[in-house]
Amino acid sequence: MAKKKIQKTNAIRLVEQKKIPYVEHEYAWSEEDLGARHVSEQVMIEPARIFKTLVAVGNKTGPIVAVIPSDHELDLKKIAKASGNKKVEMLHLRDLETTTGYIRGGCSPIGMKKLFPTFVDASAQNFERIAISAGKRGLQMEIAPAAIVELTRGQFVELTN
Repeated sequence: MAKKKIQKTNAIRLVEQKKIPYVEHEYAWSEEDLGARHVSEQVMIEPARIFKTLVAVGNKTGPIVAVIPSDHELDLKKIAKASGNKKVEMLHLRDLETTTGYIRGGCSPIGMKKLFPTFVDASAQNFERIAISAGKRGLQMEIAPAAIVELTRGQFVELTN
């Protein structure tokens, strides 16, 4: 039986264009459960290696992207300091798709409409590969943290408590 072809997202296209190794993981998702535990059970990746992409807005820089462990919360003071802002707040959910090109539960730090300042939690460096959204709900990609930083022109910083 032929394997179902996965629709390419901007994130996957960009990773393939740069010839960066990655592994795709498709899983069943539901609107009620977009959490990491559900993803972890479906794709058999330990929760510590599943990272989520959050978008915030700085008073000086505008949109900023944070990639943090899925079981942690973003420390707004830490990302404000790292990004050179005095104040940072989360981007309104209603503005996510128009700002990034991605929807909640399918937001990848790679392949957004624009290249926003991107910060990857320093803990990602503890792993050879982490899992992030591949650009749509139900699709994760395992990729080297350094590749995320390279593709987004980002940097590793402490973002959580």
